[in-house]
Amino acid sequence: MSSAYPRRLPQGLVLLYEDRDILVVDKPPGLLSIAAGPERDKTAYWILAEYLRKKGEKRRPAVVHRLDRETSGVMLFAKSDVVKRKLMAHWDEAVPERRYLALAEGELAEPCGTIDAPLGEDRRGRVIVVSGGQRAPFSLNAVTHWKLLRVDRSPGPRFSLLSLELETGRRNQIRAHLAHVGHPVAGDKRYGAKTDPHSRLCLHAERIVFHHPHDGRVLEFTVKAPRWI
Repeated sequence: MSSAYPRRLPQGLVLLYEDRDILVVDKPPGLLSIAAGPERDKTAYWILAEYLRKKGEKRRPAVVHRLDRETSGVMLFAKSDVVKRKLMAHWDEAVPERRYLALAEGELAEPCGTIDAPLGEDRRGRVIVVSGGQRAPFSLNAVTHWKLLRVDRSPGPRFSLLSLELETGRRNQIRAHLAHVGHPVAGDKRYGAKTDPHSRLCLHAERIVFHHPHDGRVLEFTVKAPRWI
């Protein structure tokens, strides 16, 4: 990695890597990936667009995948729609590894496991596990692999620190899957969490491995875990 990186940008966004095709960033919690309303100037997309404009590059960043506002960690942006389409057309092959850390409520009984449960939306637009094994067009297949790193057995509520890898990359997949098995992410009130020990959603995108869209070389980025780890 060049000595020019990491490079701090506004709103706590950190630029980890850049070339003619892509941008890789470390997104802090509380920052939107892309505008969902009037917060246009407080998004990772807008910050990167301004960064490129000030450099004199006549390009706009393109969101390849998103992190929820309260999820921190590594994100990949393309520098053109062409590169974005190339990555997304074969996403599972282009991105062989995406690893997350989550602090889940309760104590999981096994050291590791897989959650294979299709996801759909309820009437409020919330992503949920679809009952009865229904498949598309009513749902999308979703698979999450998890490994127990440690259990917090201090007085009070118990928590399990998990390392999770996505076999599929669906919206809110980890949040919905962990809630489905009775261990929602701490701080995730939307998915039934009863605790908020760190005043944030305790979910962090720790690592991404992908094939560069131009020459196919493998790039790996691992970002520092948050303080609640």
